[in-house]
Amino acid sequence: MLIPLIDVMDGKVVHLEHGHVSSISFDEFQPWLKKFEKYPLIQLVDLDAAMGKGSNHDLMRKIMGRLPCQVGGGLRTVEMAKEVLAAGARRAIIGSALFEEKEVNVGYAQRAAREIGAGKLVFAVDAKAGRVAVKGWKVSTAITAVDAMQQLEPYCNAFLYTHVDAEGMLVGFPKDVARELRAATKRQLILSGGIRSLDEVADFDAMECDAVVGLAIYKGLVAV
Repeated sequence: MLIPLIDVMDGKVVHLEHGHVSSISFDEFQPWLKKFEKYPLIQLVDLDAAMGKGSNHDLMRKIMGRLPCQVGGGLRTVEMAKEVLAAGARRAIIGSALFEEKEVNVGYAQRAAREIGAGKLVFAVDAKAGRVAVKGWKVSTAITAVDAMQQLEPYCNAFLYTHVDAEGMLVGFPKDVARELRAATKRQLILSGGIRSLDEVADFDAMECDAVVGLAIYKGLVAV
């Protein structure tokens, strides 16, 4: 399944290259919302909230009102996850709050699953140079993605894995990494980072993985 990505920063749709804003930045996105209406799921991320620089609360609510979204960006407490779900998100994406410098915060995952329900939770496991990266990808931990998934599997509906080294580069997502991750979990596995063609999406679909696509859509490489 192809999952279109909407990253929001400073009231605009943008895309990141290794965690920095790339050349894609626009504030007229109604045509894109219209195109995305046919998809069963959209990924919507508030980058300002993820980086601790504020939020795009009103815009996020408007988009959630139009499209079926799994929503992330700065959801550092269970209460914040509850708020986005109450605002219309189908699922909440939780990332940084799940990790400390050297270990997985399993207690937080347990609490989120208990109070929200695992079915509404997507756990983001983003890796940079082979290790989980948090706080807008600015801080690297000592944890591998596989270790994280194996510890967190009982408490979520899906894992979202972003290959930060390829994010925004349109270089393709490494298939060996996809195979390793697929073997590590029985949950829905959503891959992101560098995906550049529908053929690649089809390859991952054959592996029972879903694909988040952003830059390739906005640059016209993947038709929607």
